[in-house]
Amino acid sequence: MVRWRSGTVTALRRQWTGAVELDVDLSDGGTVRALAYPALVGRPEPGDRVLLNAGALLMGLGTGGYALVVALPDRLPPDPPQALDSRDAGHLVKARYTPLQPILLGVDEEASPHREVMAAADDLAGLPVVTADLHSALPAVLAGIHADAPAARVAYLLTDGGALPAWFSRTLAALRDHLVGTVTVGQAFGGDLEASTVHSGLLAARHVLRADVAIVAQGPGNLGTGTRWGFSGVAVGEAVNAVATLGGRPIGSLRISDADPRPRHRGVSHHSLTAYGRVALAPAELVVPDGLAPALAGEVDAALAPLTARHTVVRVPTDGLDAALRAAPVPLSTMGRGLDADHAYFLAAAAAGRHAARLLS
Repeated sequence: MVRWRSGTVTALRRQWTGAVELDVDLSDGGTVRALAYPALVGRPEPGDRVLLNAGALLMGLGTGGYALVVALPDRLPPDPPQALDSRDAGHLVKARYTPLQPILLGVDEEASPHREVMAAADDLAGLPVVTADLHSALPAVLAGIHADAPAARVAYLLTDGGALPAWFSRTLAALRDHLVGTVTVGQAFGGDLEASTVHSGLLAARHVLRADVAIVAQGPGNLGTGTRWGFSGVAVGEAVNAVATLGGRPIGSLRISDADPRPRHRGVSHHSLTAYGRVALAPAELVVPDGLAPALAGEVDAALAPLTARHTVVRVPTDGLDAALRAAPVPLSTMGRGLDADHAYFLAAAAAGRHAARLLS
């Protein structure tokens, strides 16, 4: 449950699109690092009293290592400029029935300027869609796409398996100029467009953002229990089904590693094998990068062999991808490991992006 704290803002720290990091002196002693989303709670200033949800910070969760600002009780933000007593400004409620549920304009709602386009949209017309189970794959997939197709219009669908506010992701904030837009789907919110489902989000990427390629992955801070089915990223299998249903071309970015200390994630992660082998009922193209170390390549081939009855394994050359990864506009990191520490993971994601780019020609 919620572990409440109150305190006073003493300093503002880093700021990025949609988020402000701050220091808070707690009423019962000590200083914590906190995060506020101004669109939800207003913009904090030094001296403001704040109410905090400190549970994730006190538990020491890696990605969630902040106390989150719930309210500025002495200085509430003004009402939104649009009247919210009608559907003219949208009626998509996300993070539903939680104390901070925002009400947003859905891309396909009656009041949306995209309503006519979305009402007619029913097909992706072969749009290549790269699916990945971790948010950390996003910049690597994007680097692989732009290595071969620098002018490609790439849209990102942020699903609700991880952080719900798109604003939490500093990676996404830094990639804004490299994407044609972000669609937040399901319970996720804060993107350039809001969609109720992965299906409508995909159609928005194709027909509203006019993307050449789409990437589907959850936000940062995935949930996992260490079991086969207890991982939020397994939902990429459902994304494969959605892409295929709508006439797109699903491309699976595999979670490959020889650096992860956990045996279940070495070679091809058991999460990728579950998502593509058990959840995805439609065929996808599963990308394997050339040039893996021989032992790792053997593990990958053995793990993927049972999946070839449904899916196509695609070998992708990796010349130039290391340079593209090193030139990425954001630092690459997965589970605390950078590019050199887990090179195969990022190379596999970039190879999936390269395969998507090559389909464009």
